Amino acid sequence: MTLKLLMGNEAIAYGAVEAGVQVASAYPGTPSSEILSTLAGLALEKGFYAEWSVNEKVALEVAAGAAYAGARALAAMKQVGLNVASDPLMSLAYIGVKGGLVLVVADDPGPHSSQTEQDTRLFARFAKLPVLDPATPREAKEMTRYAFELSEKLLLPVILRPTTRTCHACQDVEIQDTTAVPQPVSGFQRSPNWVIFPNLSARKHVWLNGQQEVARESFENSPFNQLTINEQSDVGIIACGVSYNYVMEALQLTGLEASVLKIGTPYPLPAGPVLQLLQHAKKILVVEEQEPVVEDQVIALAWKTRSTAQISGKYDRLVAREGELNVNKVRAILENFCGRQPHSIEAAVPPELPLRTPVLCAGCSHRASFYILKEAARGKDTLFAGDIGCYTLGAMPPLNTTDTCLCMGASVSIAAGLSRVEPHRQQVAFLGDSTFFHSGIPGLINAVHNGANITLVILDNSTTAMTGHQPHPGLNRTAMGPTDQSINIARMVEACGVEFVRVADPFDLKAALQVAKDALAFAGPAVVIMQRECVAQINKGRHRRINPDLCTECGACIDELGCPAIGKPAGQPEILENCFGCGFCNQVCPVGAIEEV
Repeated sequence: MTLKLLMGNEAIAYGAVEAGVQVASAYPGTPSSEILSTLAGLALEKGFYAEWSVNEKVALEVAAGAAYAGARALAAMKQVGLNVASDPLMSLAYIGVKGGLVLVVADDPGPHSSQTEQDTRLFARFAKLPVLDPATPREAKEMTRYAFELSEKLLLPVILRPTTRTCHACQDVEIQDTTAVPQPVSGFQRSPNWVIFPNLSARKHVWLNGQQEVARESFENSPFNQLTINEQSDVGIIACGVSYNYVMEALQLTGLEASVLKIGTPYPLPAGPVLQLLQHAKKILVVEEQEPVVEDQVIALAWKTRSTAQISGKYDRLVAREGELNVNKVRAILENFCGRQPHSIEAAVPPELPLRTPVLCAGCSHRASFYILKEAARGKDTLFAGDIGCYTLGAMPPLNTTDTCLCMGASVSIAAGLSRVEPHRQQVAFLGDSTFFHSGIPGLINAVHNGANITLVILDNSTTAMTGHQPHPGLNRTAMGPTDQSINIARMVEACGVEFVRVADPFDLKAALQVAKDALAFAGPAVVIMQRECVAQINKGRHRRINPDLCTECGACIDELGCPAIGKPAGQPEILENCFGCGFCNQVCPVGAIEEV
């Protein structure tokens, strides 16, 4: 064994490797991205396959196919990605698997970098699949190994649900020095049980319900659930996942006495340790982030056993259903629950940080693309449908080119829907290159088939930028290295039936502006591909400066672009040290006051 400092996501990857994973797939999304990144880095050395899939649905289906053949497979995504993968997941629960299939879904209470803070444990209950909730990186690694074993025992997918604080926390973790020997794969065997006809679903639903009880029995003596009885106290606390850490620290800070049940297997809830706590404690507090998944099951068990213990948590609003918990919040909750005056933490509150408005990087080509489309649409009544990615920041002033943003790939269809109700308005949709492959293609095909009068602008920066520069099918590299296979976006758009397809360089203002104007004038779906590599992946160009003798202080460079490399630190417009040298501001300046250094 070797002790290694690992991020939670890295620990999950090492757990999968030690379990003998043979196929791993994912779509990047914070806070889950480092799981597949780590696996991809280990794949060639350890002898397994890893891929960045085009979306989460495909990632889960790839993993499912491998598990059908008896292999151990893992699919990883963030919580909103599970929405995309929910269709195969719900059917997989009925069909089952042959090899071990672990679905890692990273939840984002807060949320810190997500559209929602939905609770994957509810999805697990909805699908009737077991879910594991790690409290630490070390436990996340061990749970990953156990999840494969449980999946093979139950013949079902098993969900591992780390949250942001577990995913991104670091801890010393023991890892094996030897490479796991993969389980022998028996291969896919034809059977009517792999084809989900209604009569099969009716039979398998009975089986699925029975497997929940098998899972519950497996969890009864799980080391991931730990009950500590305090004979001196009639207070009981049930803590789930990372909340357990907050509870233990808060108890230490307050000196409060309580019995504590740590739950690492929130669904299906093991009855044994919960019943023990119900018999000992007169009042019980359930501490869990987001939804009352464990609390609901505890209340049901208390009612069934006629327990008189008072149960508190979400329903009496002692524990919030929104946002994430921390030690200070849990401390106040415990003191309130125990009838003690909550401790003032005012002295511990850090000074207010300066406001840091989210902004596109200096030199980002998306800024130029937004500016160009605004200029091309000047004088027209135009709506801009945005999407998920760096370019969602087009909503920020002074760009103001994102009027809607729903979910990945939705901009095309939103624009098409708007065009049906307000055909007199110009409809422009923005979409990233990775998002185009993820879920933008079906919306584009639909727009073409139904003749929607929209303009789609694909912002092609040759990477999946927001989540850490992962590859996508438009590039000549995969998760495991270089490849000769790449999909040309323009040709793909043409194959979808689009008649107007143009590729433009957003840093060539004059040429790109004309392309944008032509696209807006085209009747029917038109696609402009704004093509420039992400600024974070290239070397700096030549620095610019503003010639004070020529500058009229008209404000065009600041007010129109909002570039963080242009400001007024001394009262006059100035280009700062973080300039990337893209040169777009030089083309915007009406008097030519911006020049190369």
